[in-house]
Amino acid sequence: MKVLITGAGGFVGKNLVAHLQERQDVQVVRFGRQDAPSDLLSMLDGVDFVFHLAGVNRPQRVEEFSEGNSGLTAMLCAALRATGRSIPVIYTSSIQAEVDNPYGMSKREAEHALLELSKQQGSPVYLYRLPNVFGKWARPDYNSAVATFCHNIVRDLPITVNDPAAPLQLVYIDDVIRSFIDVMDGRAPEGPYLDVQPVYATTVGALADQLQAFKRSRETMVTERVGTGLVRALYSTYLSYFTPDIFTYELPKHGDARGVFVEMLKTPDAGQFSYFTAHPGITRGGHYHHSKTEKFLVIKGQACFRFRHIVSGEFYELYTDGETPQIVETVPGWSHDITNTGETEMIVMLWANEIFDRERPDTYTMAVGTQA
Repeated sequence: MKVLITGAGGFVGKNLVAHLQERQDVQVVRFGRQDAPSDLLSMLDGVDFVFHLAGVNRPQRVEEFSEGNSGLTAMLCAALRATGRSIPVIYTSSIQAEVDNPYGMSKREAEHALLELSKQQGSPVYLYRLPNVFGKWARPDYNSAVATFCHNIVRDLPITVNDPAAPLQLVYIDDVIRSFIDVMDGRAPEGPYLDVQPVYATTVGALADQLQAFKRSRETMVTERVGTGLVRALYSTYLSYFTPDIFTYELPKHGDARGVFVEMLKTPDAGQFSYFTAHPGITRGGHYHHSKTEKFLVIKGQACFRFRHIVSGEFYELYTDGETPQIVETVPGWSHDITNTGETEMIVMLWANEIFDRERPDTYTMAVGTQA
């Protein structure tokens, strides 16, 4: 399939190009600011699908709304008619098309031009009245509060929140691109008007608070719930504004004669991750918990885990090493320790089901000893 993308150098266009380049069955033709509308007809040669993403939303002159939106769309429609073929078209309109302002009117006129093309030429037309789209590569200080806030917060620059309660309707760029590609691949519902799901409803204040929490997480080591939904999408977007010099950050390291202990990541409701080392012959632990549980994974070296029931005195020991990935669980009511039985440094990853609380550590010293 050969596709033409107008506005290929813009925020949505760059993301679409990146996704389509991953496919061996799609050839991309790009129309950008450096190209003239008169080039459109030649660019349409052999094209099977058009993504019409080009447009103007922050012009120097109000007339540019009409020139860059309805005007360019009319030229595209003329070129499509000249091909004599019914080429499908996706158009990125805006929810502003429902509003009688210069931008909204220019978008609505562009929609009408495409609908007329569909009626006359039979070209399938898919119109997306998109709300605020956010994601990687959106330009800050342009028309996206998400982009501006991410850019500034990452760089320790101030942000301005005039009305924290102001509502925002957001769609994530990856969801937009997924919907576009579904249409291209023939998996779309009937048009002409389509939308992208999910639409996330939030406020300017909540957005700012969430992005500030991402920044604080490097200091607290407590991660936000970044695995699903809006928070996942915002976190990916926030990270995309990092410059290479801040790709890394240091963690506190606690060391003594036994080795080192480093906490890596904490979660609000799913515990924390850390690692520790032990020199040959060193034993760590020798305590029990009433409720806290842990998972140990030896990733380098050799280890002996020993357990003793705090009431019955029952004893158990096991051996594991870094060559065999094996989780060892600590069980409430059993005192436990771990000894480096090898000749080199031992490294152990550790997950605990709760963040360590110095006021209520649920950790009680009790030697395990050896088998009687």
